[in-house]
Amino acid sequence: MGLGFIGQEIARAALRSEEVELIGATDFSPSLTGKKISEVLGVPAGTFKVSKDLASAVGKRRGVVLLHATGSKLPQVMDQLLEAIKLGLCVVSTCEELAFPYFRHPALADQLDAAAKKAQVTVLGTGVNPGFVLDRLVATAAQVCGPVHHVKVTRVVDARTRREALQRKVGAGLTEDEFFKLVDAEQLGHVGLAESAALCALGVGIDCDDFEEEIVPVLAEEDIPGGAFLVKAGRVAGIFQSAVGLADGQEKVRLELTIAVGAEDAADTITIDAEPKVTLVIPGGVAGDRATANVLVNAAPRVKSAEPGLLTVLELPAGR
Repeated sequence: MGLGFIGQEIARAALRSEEVELIGATDFSPSLTGKKISEVLGVPAGTFKVSKDLASAVGKRRGVVLLHATGSKLPQVMDQLLEAIKLGLCVVSTCEELAFPYFRHPALADQLDAAAKKAQVTVLGTGVNPGFVLDRLVATAAQVCGPVHHVKVTRVVDARTRREALQRKVGAGLTEDEFFKLVDAEQLGHVGLAESAALCALGVGIDCDDFEEEIVPVLAEEDIPGGAFLVKAGRVAGIFQSAVGLADGQEKVRLELTIAVGAEDAADTITIDAEPKVTLVIPGGVAGDRATANVLVNAAPRVKSAEPGLLTVLELPAGR
């Protein structure tokens, strides 16, 4: 469900998978409804067409997992998730707030969990972040540690390597005033960083009682070419966003995300202060779009065999 850029990447990943069979697709856009999926994806993908609704896409098939990619905020996609559950579908979604919905939307989380258990299906929100680099990978690395005192994770992404829509989403090309107006309107920035911080804390055994978030612009010191458009000196090149988990006023978890046109030293770096201390560095970082698609497809068989209800990625098997 959802054939935007990420949805199409998910569909292509499903076609490459040896564990998953792509049997249908649905999108709300009239320009896509009725088109052959192979025409939409630009690769051979069977003969079925994009359906106008979920029920038509599924038909009478059983044991179906919905790969869901329509929105970042849980209230906006809640009806879609409940419809899938009512149809008896397990769900794996890119919705960032669904990765740990108890953080912002505990009542909706409880509603989803109860509905999924009643229907005997499983619901999961996942992706690269939240869902892997900033939380699940940290929790996996911490398995070798004694008590964890502090975790810091930094993710630096050169937005020139990503699609234009993402460059726009992080404010590239804006003035500072325009940037902060969109931040105040919750129309700019990465959704799910605080959810990652909460998941990270849970995964390493730290009980945080408060979380703080901050987002500020990264400004271009000179003209930056090479992206979808030229970012002029003095304009916003991207974002620096942080989420901090606190326990009794003491910082215990710090996640820092930089996504900017021209960002240097792109990498994912995890530092776990424990005995032994663990530091992991992924030079260049985990590529977001293709990796997100693979995460969803690889999770589908695991979700199908999991216990019914609303899960987090911490409850998935570590292996594929």
